[in-house]
Amino acid sequence: MYKKILLALDGSENSMRATKEAIKIASLSSECQIEAVFVVDISKSKKDILHSSGKEELELSRRMKLLPAEEQLKLNNISYGIKMLYGEPGPSIVDYANKEQFDLVIIGSRGLNSLQEMVLGSVSHKVVKRVKCPVLVVK
Repeated sequence: MYKKILLALDGSENSMRATKEAIKIASLSSECQIEAVFVVDISKSKKDILHSSGKEELELSRRMKLLPAEEQLKLNNISYGIKMLYGEPGPSIVDYANKEQFDLVIIGSRGLNSLQEMVLGSVSHKVVKRVKCPVLVVK
């Protein structure tokens, strides 16, 4: 069974669905640990900094995005940790997952169609292609 799961979160409804699946899997083993990862996208953080009144407010708004997932993990007595990464989401998740040798990565999917994915790319697609462990993409 999986002992070390990376759960990629961004505060969206898709990441909440991924959280629910992670809880189902983690509840099968008392030894399972979930590492919830939130990536602060550097390209978007400049705008966030300009619109916030300080570092504390910015940090609080980021943590608030994770609060619903964190509440679900606590409610289900799942052992977890939270890690903030900085950079582009896809490569940051891949680098962290490969470096820390996770057993499984769970990530939500935005449900892009083929054209959108080809033009925009998708974080989940990048993770699936480059991470060295199994990946569960939750739609």
